[in-house]
Amino acid sequence: MSEAQTRAALDAYMRLQFGAALGAMEPIGGGQSNPTFFITVGKQRLVLRKQPHGPIVKGAHAVDREYRVLQALSKTDIPVPAPLHYCADPEILGTPFYVMERIEGRVFHDAALSELTRDERAALYHSMAETLAKLHAVDPNDIGLSDFGRPGNYFERQLARWSKQWDESSVPSIPALDHLIEALGRALPSDDGIVSIVHGDYRMGNLMVHPTEPRVIGILDWELSTLGHPLADLGFAAMAWHTTPNDYGGIADLDFEGLGIPTKDVFISAYMSHSKNKLHLKPFHIAFALFRFAVIFVGVAERARLGNAAGKNAAEIAPLAQRFAEIGLLIMRNG
Repeated sequence: MSEAQTRAALDAYMRLQFGAALGAMEPIGGGQSNPTFFITVGKQRLVLRKQPHGPIVKGAHAVDREYRVLQALSKTDIPVPAPLHYCADPEILGTPFYVMERIEGRVFHDAALSELTRDERAALYHSMAETLAKLHAVDPNDIGLSDFGRPGNYFERQLARWSKQWDESSVPSIPALDHLIEALGRALPSDDGIVSIVHGDYRMGNLMVHPTEPRVIGILDWELSTLGHPLADLGFAAMAWHTTPNDYGGIADLDFEGLGIPTKDVFISAYMSHSKNKLHLKPFHIAFALFRFAVIFVGVAERARLGNAAGKNAAEIAPLAQRFAEIGLLIMRNG
């Protein structure tokens, strides 16, 4: 289907579902997963997210799950864009897609927040920590998400799942990733029974910030969300303090005091001050996050090879799989 045919099909679909014509359709860059577009339908400014074309890993790019978690959380005080419509029919755009409201604000892919003042950086990182704790405080049973994932033994199951994805990939050998998997397997924490909604990719670049104030007004990109352990999300957020600005937007080696960016310990304390659970973040949790991100980069590398990567810089990002695996190993060895 040509671009003109696709647009015509989407226009007809929008007229049917929203009662207005499709206007602008602008791809949003920066992501490596589900293609995302700003669209206008009549006078409404909306966002459309869809599965990528081509072969995908089983269970990946589940836009139906994204839509479901947004529906559930939109009934709470967790800041998420309101979901408006889901389309399972691949005939319209070639893959399933959904439409949600467009939140007006700012997205900082540079976690150093160079555009903000010192005080604004401190406030935004505190808001980031508080927002995550509030998400984890939501009881999945209260909002119809009791079956959104399998509760219990989260890290054991996730280690097996992502290890299998790595084993089945066509990417050349990465010994550091194999060694990291072994180290994580030896250090698996016992299951403490704590279950929460986890975002799965909680970092500065997936947050919408108020247009003028240093506070989070939207959590974006729910592709990896499930039921799991809150320390998986916290470890993922803390990963930024162990990676550099060249490592997909980390903040390691920056002048935290001069910039007003909290240290990792201060960020974790801010989260804990709002958490309903008594938790202790260990090196395992951060190394586990690096392992997951390494395997995600393996997937990016495969999509780049197949030509269906969402991000234009996929080929440049793919080598980070080895880099993140190496950092994870260092954390496991040195604490």
